[in-house]
Amino acid sequence: MATREPGVVNNAVYVDGERVATPATLAETFALLAEKPDAMAWIGLYRPESFLLAELAAEFGLHELAVEDAVHAHQRPKLERYGETLFLVLRAAHYDDDVEHVDFGELHVFAGPRFVITVRHSEGPDLSIVRRHMEATPDAMHGGTEAVLYAILDAVVDGYRPVVEGLANDIDEIETQVFSGDPRVSRRIYELNREVIEFQRAVVPLGGIIKQFEAGFADGHVEEELEPVLRNIADHVTQATEKVEEFRVLLRDVLAVNTSLVGQRQNEEAQRLSEASNAQAEQTRRISGWAAILFAPSLIGSIYGMNFDVMPELHQWWGYPAALLAMLGSSVVLYIVFKRRGWL
Repeated sequence: MATREPGVVNNAVYVDGERVATPATLAETFALLAEKPDAMAWIGLYRPESFLLAELAAEFGLHELAVEDAVHAHQRPKLERYGETLFLVLRAAHYDDDVEHVDFGELHVFAGPRFVITVRHSEGPDLSIVRRHMEATPDAMHGGTEAVLYAILDAVVDGYRPVVEGLANDIDEIETQVFSGDPRVSRRIYELNREVIEFQRAVVPLGGIIKQFEAGFADGHVEEELEPVLRNIADHVTQATEKVEEFRVLLRDVLAVNTSLVGQRQNEEAQRLSEASNAQAEQTRRISGWAAILFAPSLIGSIYGMNFDVMPELHQWWGYPAALLAMLGSSVVLYIVFKRRGWL
């Protein structure tokens, strides 16, 4: 019978790696554990209310600080030991190819000798896949809660591979955008850099968590059959960490190149504007020069165009020839002056 308690998405009891019950309530789970000393409970919670975690804390002796972290979330990846109980915080990542964006989720795991409690605050990771795989694989749960914990950790780390591939593809596209002069690339570089930093915060702490696991599980040692699983997880974590560092360097270099190219394009644009301004000034000088040349004859002609009869040269035969010579002379002089100054 499926559980109906709010916040509980999966609730199962296992004996020797086999599911023997799917209790409808946590109270039934507690009763079954009391009846079967060799049983193990795997309880999955999704955004549970604080009272639900308080109930589990009272039954399994969960530390109040760990419970408080699980309620409020927003924790960095870490592994803490409280007696025989481990408290693990993981950051799951999922690459959404449709919008080219990385979604991050937070997962808290309590693991004791006879129980595993997972607390999700986001849709990912989908732990039902992990559960079904372990239930369908013979002897997968013979390692008890340690095997379940490693399987959950392995699923989260395996989820980083598509993220790495997606980020690598995004960086390739950004490099193309940078050299094509796309003005939107600066914003995309900034957003992608933020995603890489967030991914780095999820991946890098796992190196320390793996070392803690290698030093021994809650009982002080790692089961021999689980050592290859832990080594495989450590190898994937190392690969993801190296990729994150590579992405940080690439994005830094891409940003530097983009800044240089933007500056170069701005300089070229400024040079074009300067050349256009110089050409405009040259045209203005030419127009002004010719206007000045034409102004002198116009001034003389306008004076003679007035209806005065007191101008002596009007009654002399040389009057008009002299006026025409004055017009021509002034124009020639102005032309020579402007020509020498490079205005014409």
